[in-house]
Amino acid sequence: MGTKLSSSVREQVEKGVSILKQGGVVAFPTDTVYGLGAGIGIDSAAEKVYRIKGRPRRMALPLLLADLVQLGEVASSIPASAHLLAERFWPGPLTLVLLKSDSVSDIVSGGNRTIAVRIPAHPIPTALARGVGTAIIGTSANLSGQPSALTAEEARAQLRTKVDLIIEGDCPGGKESTIVDFTVETPVILRQGALSIEELRQICPDITVKGG
Repeated sequence: MGTKLSSSVREQVEKGVSILKQGGVVAFPTDTVYGLGAGIGIDSAAEKVYRIKGRPRRMALPLLLADLVQLGEVASSIPASAHLLAERFWPGPLTLVLLKSDSVSDIVSGGNRTIAVRIPAHPIPTALARGVGTAIIGTSANLSGQPSALTAEEARAQLRTKVDLIIEGDCPGGKESTIVDFTVETPVILRQGALSIEELRQICPDITVKGG
């Protein structure tokens, strides 16, 4: 998807950036499914996301980045193979689980020492992260246990008036990202999504599948 935003979408993004900076919550399209976002520097915003989704606090909130520079700001270490996958598949439907840096609060990480991060291949979430100046929370815009929203209408039907803004747009993918954990000795796929294990093994031959 191109990076050019129409003037109407640009206005929505600018409004979204302002809301995120003030601790609000915004829903937006990504390259996979609709996302629910908040700033990572305001704990009350992360708490709102948990509350809106009905998500258990022990389940970390994934992060979306504008670029690789932001990766170094939220991860304390990046294994070489993780870097290779990021260079090959970002922007795109690949989520990396890495050790978090101290800049990411325990509320965002669900009390865990790890974070899940990716750069989406969609101009709206990357524009939001760039505008805020940090990574943003980017969990799926649905109630926990309910189907992922693929349109603004589906997001609105589930979230109703709980969010401060729903940015209109398209989700061309419709399939969630593939999640790979790099905090263990051998990289392991925790969720098989839009990227297949065959594609990942071309770059990272020793990768395995959880339970496989």
